Amino acid sequence: MFLREVSLDGVGTDVALWQELEGDVGCVVWDAAIVLTKFLEVNSLKFSTDAGKSLINGRTVLELGSGTGCVGLAAAIMGASKVTITDLPEFLSLMEKNITENGERLGCPVEARELSWGNEEQIRGFHEPDVVLVADCIYYEQSLEPLVSTLHKLCGPDTTVLLSYEERTTGNKPQLQRKFFEMMDEHFRSEKIALEEQHELFRCEDIHIYKFSRR
Repeated sequence: MFLREVSLDGVGTDVALWQELEGDVGCVVWDAAIVLTKFLEVNSLKFSTDAGKSLINGRTVLELGSGTGCVGLAAAIMGASKVTITDLPEFLSLMEKNITENGERLGCPVEARELSWGNEEQIRGFHEPDVVLVADCIYYEQSLEPLVSTLHKLCGPDTTVLLSYEERTTGNKPQLQRKFFEMMDEHFRSEKIALEEQHELFRCEDIHIYKFSRR
């Protein structure tokens, strides 16, 4: 395990993340998480004089499939009012380690909690968030329906979902991505975030960011 720092130049600090050298999907910081983090930074700076327009400033934030907690912890540093980072139980200790590591950098309470997608009992234990963050979670076919169902149940009419994913062209990944958006379209309106709205250095044509809201 080693410590990785993702710079948040706009706020003059970093988010520090313990991660594995290799391992399961939740053990490392993926590029799509960094792209989403840097987009939040750009958005936060753009509307720094108008908190009402910032996507995360003063808002309650829930991250799904957090893994290391990169995006959620960055949101806590950049002005969220409360952040909950969630994943399967085997990642709780890593998320808690990273909450502790960032300590005084965090500008709001941050909690790590277990949330298995599709688990009705667990979902009912969460309050409706203002913002849901999801980075690179369109990966396994068996997880698509539970993920969409969880988003549908967690989100209220005023909740914004920000989702990033890396477009993959091997195997069944293109079909999975199409299926995910078809399923989301039943419950959500979607808007693609243009490249020019993202960080000028931390953006990529193969990594997409979408904003969703309940229909």
